[in-house]
Amino acid sequence: MHLAIPSTSSRIGDHEHVLHWAPGPAPVARFAVEDPILNVLYHVGRCQEPSDATAIWESALRIGLVTLPQLRRTAWHSTAVQNVLDVVGTLSDSGVETRFLAIARSCGVAVQQQVVIDGHPVDALIGERLVVQLDGFTHHRKPKDRRRDLRQDARLALLGYTVLRFDYQQVMFDPTYVQQTIINAVAQGLHRARR
Repeated sequence: MHLAIPSTSSRIGDHEHVLHWAPGPAPVARFAVEDPILNVLYHVGRCQEPSDATAIWESALRIGLVTLPQLRRTAWHSTAVQNVLDVVGTLSDSGVETRFLAIARSCGVAVQQQVVIDGHPVDALIGERLVVQLDGFTHHRKPKDRRRDLRQDARLALLGYTVLRFDYQQVMFDPTYVQQTIINAVAQGLHRARR
């Protein structure tokens, strides 16, 4: 459990809680028991791994707790938080997509998100021809969802695209596999249009 406490509080911690003494950018009433969302995001940006912090920030954006202009106008006074702000965006539909972007960036690959190909959106496009589809639980748990995905993959293959499909487990818990697959596909030139 993470707790934001006044900067004047004792520095003696315990093993059950993570204590945050630094004040966030938004004022807090003296006896308030809940921090404003900007302060929560501030502590997340300072405390969590950058890829996790980015996923949390993008989730807050996606459900409308904050807006990107609001985040950009806030005086964060933290390099770690500013680094999260520099990569956060509004195109990811899920934390899986946010995590995938971090994986792709870690191997130097530029990714376009939510690209429409032949009237249908794809989660990610690398180069001109390498499509990446990311399967979270919400939209990929029923047999009809799987059939829809297979139809889309076949349509893209017939248009000359290579499709890589990763699921939640792979992206969240086996990023090395995802990274190596992307690196190998790019090394084979699968991201380039055939001339």
